[in-house]
Amino acid sequence: MFLDAHQHFWRIADRKGHWPPASLVAIHRDFMPHDLLPTLQRTGVEGTVLVQTLPSEADTEFMLGLADQHPQVRAVVGWVDLKATDAPQRIERLAQHPRLKGLRPMLQDLPDDAWIADPALDAAVDAMRAHRLRFDALVLPRHLSALAWFARRHPELPMVIDHAAKPFIASGALEPWLAEMGVLADMPQVHCKLSGLLTEAGPVPTAQRLQPYVEALYQLFGAERLMWGSDWPVLRLAGHYEGWLAMARRQCEALGADDAAMRAIFGGNARRFYGIE
Repeated sequence: MFLDAHQHFWRIADRKGHWPPASLVAIHRDFMPHDLLPTLQRTGVEGTVLVQTLPSEADTEFMLGLADQHPQVRAVVGWVDLKATDAPQRIERLAQHPRLKGLRPMLQDLPDDAWIADPALDAAVDAMRAHRLRFDALVLPRHLSALAWFARRHPELPMVIDHAAKPFIASGALEPWLAEMGVLADMPQVHCKLSGLLTEAGPVPTAQRLQPYVEALYQLFGAERLMWGSDWPVLRLAGHYEGWLAMARRQCEALGADDAAMRAIFGGNARRFYGIE
């Protein structure tokens, strides 16, 4: 199964006061399943993981409703306030939907970089594990040490780092991102998405700029724990779906990925991680 492990849908009317601003013309409009389906059909992508973009359960309900109507949405990663006193009950309610496969706090937007390094999350994590949910980590490099604390505390919670933690590709800096990603990669429950990299690569997002970062991720996580995602429609800020897919495939092949590794990175790992049937 050829899967896109990370994409979004939204209605711009729901996003007042939230990103994206009107100045980002390429993505400041509605994006719904009918907008993406022709591209999926052209590229042979059989399904997607639909990921939240607003810190609200209403957004999660919106996505689950789309999953009910559109079979290409194979999994949904939603949002719950994981520190709410009734977080376990909220998680239990949402988890009744069979397409809810994970949760994602929007850590990159929170004022406290160490928000995730808190025992107050234990009850929510227990509920996630009870309902076989996965954890998507939307982080920046400055959050990686706190995320490592969280991962060490919860070794039984499957976790994936979205967009490889958005390294500083535009400037070419590898450290301290590389060392801190290495700490996380040493934990077998931690996976990483090969997604969102073009939009971190500056005004000229070339394969040459991305190559050191893709190579580092391949060495750290191997073909067994990397999963390709488009990050569409945010991707439209830097490129287009077919171009990013082709670039990612070429870079993985250049790193020695054989047919089995390519099947894993471009579908198999996401299917296994999210429990997609």
